[in-house]
Amino acid sequence: MSQDPRYNGREHIISRITLNTSEDLPFTLTRKQLPIRPCYAMTINKSQGQTLQSVGIDLTTPVFSHGQLYVAFSRVTHVNNLIVLLPSSARKTTNVVYPEVLLQPPIPT
Repeated sequence: MSQDPRYNGREHIISRITLNTSEDLPFTLTRKQLPIRPCYAMTINKSQGQTLQSVGIDLTTPVFSHGQLYVAFSRVTHVNNLIVLLPSSARKTTNVVYPEVLLQPPIPT
């Protein structure tokens, strides 16, 4: 997923780029690499309690536990630094809640 405005958040193929040395060296160094930026991934549960400068959330499958969507969205310091990946035709996701589970009395320990 690209943040480049030309792609407007759509998925696209990343081609390798070729880099050559430009200095006057006795040899030419050619390198091919993908123009990507490394990132770090963690689960929503692992992110709880953290404040992050930028957050990307993969919601191609809905969150599976009550409150996870809130936790995921509330980790970022500013809404402009939040990127959400949804299935290609979706504009929203479901915050899964099972009231029958929440209304059951706690199991004695």
